[in-house]
Amino acid sequence: MYEIIPGILEKDWREIEKKIELVKGFAPVIHIDIIDGKFVDNTTFLDPEPFKKYSGHVSFELHMMVDEPINYLEPFYNAGFRRFIGHVEKMSDQTEFVAKGQLMGEVGLALDGKTSINVIKVDLSDLDTFLIMGINAGFSNQSFVEDYSKKIQLVKDKTWIPVEVDGGINDQTIVLAKKSGATRFVTTSFLFNGNPQEQYEKLQKAVDL
Repeated sequence: MYEIIPGILEKDWREIEKKIELVKGFAPVIHIDIIDGKFVDNTTFLDPEPFKKYSGHVSFELHMMVDEPINYLEPFYNAGFRRFIGHVEKMSDQTEFVAKGQLMGEVGLALDGKTSINVIKVDLSDLDTFLIMGINAGFSNQSFVEDYSKKIQLVKDKTWIPVEVDGGINDQTIVLAKKSGATRFVTTSFLFNGNPQEQYEKLQKAVDL
C-alpha cells in the first residue's frame, strides 16, 4: 500500500494550522517538520503545545531535523504525536532513541540526502519506518536528487519495514521513488502550490499506475 503524506515545514503556527485544516479531511497522516537551527541553517515552529487542539482527530508524524531528537519525543508525545522519525546526523545514541520512541508509538530513523546508510548502528528490524531525504534537508522547494534514491533499495534489501521519502516529491519523482522501493511519500511544495486535494489525488494516481 502506498501512502501520500502531506508535509508541513513552517515557522509560524498560523501557517501550520492553515495547512492542517486544508488536508485533514482527506489525508490519513500529516507530517510535521521541525528544525532547530543546529541541524541546518534554518528554524521552524518548535512548540508542541498548539498541536493538542488536533489530538484525537489527526494522526501526526514528527520529522526531527534537530540536535538530539530524543529530547523532543516526550513533549510531542504529550501533544498527541504517535510516529517519531529522528535524523541520525545529530543523534548521539541511536539505540536509546529507538528504545524510548518505541514506548511512545512508532519510531523511525532518517538519513539526510548525502548521508550513507552505513552510519546506521541499530538493527533495521527494530524500526517501524525509515526515512530517506530526496534532497538536502532544511528547506522546501528543492528538486529531487535521483542519486539519493539509491539508498531506498539498500534499505529494502535489508528489511521489510516501510521506507518513506521526503523532499522533491511531485507527480514525476514519486514514480522514481516508488521504483526504488519506497511506499510512503511526503509532499510539501507540490501539494500546497495548488489545490491540495487535487494535488494529492494526482500523486495517488501516479503511484497507483
